Amino acid sequence: MKPIIGITMGDGAGVGPEIIVKALQNQSLYDICKPIVIGDAKMIERAVHIVNSSAAVKIVDNVSDAHYEYGVIEVLDLDLLPSDLVFGQVQAAAGNAAFHYLAKAIELALGSQIDAICTAPLNKEALHKGGHIYPGHTEILASLTDTEDYSMMLYTPNLKVIHLTTHVGLLKAIEMINPERTYKVVKLAHDTLVRAGMSAPRIAVCGINPHAGENGLFGNGEEEEKLVPGIKRAEAEGICVTGPYPADTLFYRAARGDFDMVVACYHDQGHAPVKVLGIESGVNITAGLKGGVIRTSVDHGTAFDIAGLNKADEQSLLTAIRVAAEMAPKASAGSSL
Repeated sequence: MKPIIGITMGDGAGVGPEIIVKALQNQSLYDICKPIVIGDAKMIERAVHIVNSSAAVKIVDNVSDAHYEYGVIEVLDLDLLPSDLVFGQVQAAAGNAAFHYLAKAIELALGSQIDAICTAPLNKEALHKGGHIYPGHTEILASLTDTEDYSMMLYTPNLKVIHLTTHVGLLKAIEMINPERTYKVVKLAHDTLVRAGMSAPRIAVCGINPHAGENGLFGNGEEEEKLVPGIKRAEAEGICVTGPYPADTLFYRAARGDFDMVVACYHDQGHAPVKVLGIESGVNITAGLKGGVIRTSVDHGTAFDIAGLNKADEQSLLTAIRVAAEMAPKASAGSSL
C-alpha cells in the first residue's frame, strides 16, 4: 500500500540527477514509498558515477514494470538528452526535456498510475529556450491539469506559507489580488491542511502594505478592499482565519507556533522568510490541482555553478519525497500493482 512517487529529473544540466541519486541512497525512503524516476537514464547513470554510488540504474518501459528495490534506481526513460550534455549551462534541449518529464508525470498521475509527483528543479531560461513559455513548474502543472484556482505553498517543519500571487511583478501582483482570490487561497490552505490531518488549522493573512496599512497610514486601503472581504467570507464558513497582519512580525509568530499557515500576498513576501529558515528543509507544494494531483518540489534552483561536482545537498529533495508520500491518498495506485 506504499504510494508510488514519480520523481521528475528537472533540468539535466543542473543538480537534479545528482540529488535524485543521493536521495535514493536512503533506504528509509523505500520504507514509506515506491520511487520511480521520470527522466533520462543516461543522466542518472552519469550522476551515479559522479556521486560514487553503488546503485544500479534500470530502465522500465511502464510504471507497472517497476519493482522498487533499494539499490536499484528505476527510470522511466524518455531518452530526450544528448549523451554529451554539458553541466552548468542553459541549453534548449535540457529545458525542453524538463517540460516533457513533467508532462509525462502529470499524465501518469491523472491516470492513477502514480500517487504523487516530486520535481527536481528546472531552469526557466532553458525552459523558454526549449519552446515552453511558462514562469515555472507551478504554471505548467496548472495548465496541463486545466486548473484555474491553484497556489504555491512552501512547507517547512516550522513554517508553512501559501501565496496569493507568485511569478509576476510587484505592481501586477497587487493588481491581481482581490477578495475572491483571497477567499479561494485561504480555503485552499484550509482544505490542504485538513487532508494532511489537521482538524482545525489556524490561518493568518499578511498585509500588503507595511504594518498592514496601519489604518490607512500606508497605501491606499488595499487591505480593506482586497483582503478583508475574502477573510470574512472564509471565516463565515467556519474556517479559522485572521488578519491581515503586518508581515514583519507575522512570520515570527507563525514560526513559534501561533499559526499553522501564513497567506503571503506576493512571491518575495512568502519566500524570503522560508529561505532564511533554511532552503534544505523547504518543500514547494502546488495546492488545488484538478484530478487530485499532488506535487511537491525542492525549494531551490538548478545550481548550475556546482552541477556535476558532487557538491549538491539532497536534503530538500529527501524532504519533498517524504512530504509527497505523506500527502498521497491512502488508497494508492501502488496497491493495485
